[in-house]
Formats: sequence, C-alpha cells, structure tokens
Amino acid sequence: MPAVPDRLDATDARLLLALSTDPRATVLSLAQTLGLARNTVQSRLARLESGGVLDPFERRVRPEALGYRLGAYVTVQVVQRSLADVGDALAAIPEVLEVIGLSGVADLLVQVVAVDADDLWRITEQVLAIPGVQRTDTNLALRRFVDHRMTPLLERAAGTAAADEA
Repeated sequence: MPAVPDRLDATDARLLLALSTDPRATVLSLAQTLGLARNTVQSRLARLESGGVLDPFERRVRPEALGYRLGAYVTVQVVQRSLADVGDALAAIPEVLEVIGLSGVADLLVQVVAVDADDLWRITEQVLAIPGVQRTDTNLALRRFVDHRMTPLLERAAGTAAADEA
C-alpha cells in the first residue's frame, strides 16, 4: 500500500469535498464546480488515488444490506510475538471488517459483524481459537451516533469550515 501524503493542500481538500457531495461527478463537472482546468482535476485525482488517500469503494457498503445486522467490537489480548500471525488469521475471517493495533491492556480492536447473536458467538469462538490469542472481550454496537465522516476535516483543510469563517 502506498504511503499517504503528510498533508493535502486546500485544492485537494476542495476536490475531495466535491467528490464527497457527488461521488459520481465527472472530471469535467468537478473542474467546472471548482474553477480548475480539467487536466488539473484529472492529475490530482490520479495522484490522490495512487497515493492511498482514497479508501476503497467497499467502505461505503453497509453490512446491514448484506444481512449482517449485528455489529460488535472485540478487544483481543495477544501473545506479543504472535501479533502478525493473529492479524493474518483475523483477516481470513470474512465477518472481520477491520483490525486496529492498540496501546494499553488490549492489543487489537476488531470490528466484526454478524447475522445474529448465535453467529456472533461462532465468530468470537473462531477468534478465540486463533493460536496466540489469550483473551477477548466483546462489546455490542447498539447504536451509531456519528457515522464515519471526513467532511468537517476536509472543510477545515479547504479553508471553508464555519470556524475558519468566524
């Protein structure tokens, strides 16, 4: 995976905001909206894509639409020398959406989805069976109060945030 640039400039942020507003926008319409040359927009989009700035499209698909109505976060304590192997084993479980390394008591935060409580039990048993996993703690996701978002940060970077205008 390519390294993400340290910082985007205001034009990149404006371009990403425009894409966030209309993900199907053409290069030409983005250029018109932003007052930029079509080639400028095209080259910036190519750089952002190849630079790892944009997440894959699959990030936009909601698990609920696939029948996975139950979400949970599982903290995992791991034998330290087994972190890479445990990460690989977790990646092989389709219901594991994301694995994040943590500092503190737990080593990993694992986001999982399940069809129902029995399915979640099966998944957590699968996680516990991975060699190197010492302990897990499962927390059900009951309600999402703030969806994954980048708009406020993009607005700040683009210089269009309400706080910047005050």
